[in-house]
Amino acid sequence: MDHTAGIIFAAALTGDGTGRPLSGDDIADQIRDNALAWVHLDGRHEAARQWIETELDYLDPLIIDALLAEETRPRLVEFDKGALMILRGVNLNADAQPEDMVSIRLWIDPSRIITVQRRPLKAVRDIQDRLAAGNGPKDAGEFIGQISARLFERMEPVMTEMHERLDDVEERVMDEPSIAERQEITSLRKQAIIFRRYFAPQRDVIAYLRTSEMDWLTTGHRRRLQENLDRITRYLEDLDAIRERAQIVKDELANALADRMNKNLYVLSLVAAIFLPLGFLTGLLGINVGGIPGADMASAFWIFLAILTAVSAAQIWFFKVMKWL
Repeated sequence: MDHTAGIIFAAALTGDGTGRPLSGDDIADQIRDNALAWVHLDGRHEAARQWIETELDYLDPLIIDALLAEETRPRLVEFDKGALMILRGVNLNADAQPEDMVSIRLWIDPSRIITVQRRPLKAVRDIQDRLAAGNGPKDAGEFIGQISARLFERMEPVMTEMHERLDDVEERVMDEPSIAERQEITSLRKQAIIFRRYFAPQRDVIAYLRTSEMDWLTTGHRRRLQENLDRITRYLEDLDAIRERAQIVKDELANALADRMNKNLYVLSLVAAIFLPLGFLTGLLGINVGGIPGADMASAFWIFLAILTAVSAAQIWFFKVMKWL
């Protein structure tokens, strides 16, 4: 089997923001050299595992397993002069949900960068384009800063969309509350919970990396990481705000629906209260026994109808006096 079959992209980083593409045996030679090289692999390809085990045999097996694992959570593990990082970005692939976040696994040290994906991630393509344009990462520390920045920047439109959706739902609830809005509110809260589950550990990864003692991270790199940390922290605060607002909107919807139901029940109660004595009178006079007043009078029906009208008017007046109507 061709061990390079699982390699999506490989380049030698020249230190001036550009990258020289690598292929074939040049990839393995550059990785063994002290010059910085970046290799990006497809974790679903069996050749990717064989290449990592062959060319990076000095790595702990646990790290290799983490690079190729099907399911991961964001974390950071230091190992000698390098670090294993696992980050996630929103899923912007076609026909995918943004909260189905895509992971990228990195092994990074002063002379090599190994990244592994199982699904396409636009942030990786961004770094390739920046290298081609001459403004890519110059060293390993800058690579971390740029890849994390690209991941977090692509979260911004998703967060904005969630805020706009919540604004729309809130406006509809205020104008014309409907039970159909519950599904949208529940969907927003669920999406915010999923995002937060992955954003929170990523914040911890960046915070830990910013204060780590790896000597290839300079002060400039740490400042860039601080900016990324501030951004992911703001996203977490936004997610908390979305969850709280969604709960408030849900409570407002429940109150509006309850008020509407209470109003309907109130009207029905008034109607029932008005017709209760009328029904009693008609039922009483409708019994088939002797002694019914007015049974022999031609105008008895109209007199009784006037009595019912007077009783109804008296009830309505009483309800108004008691402020029930």
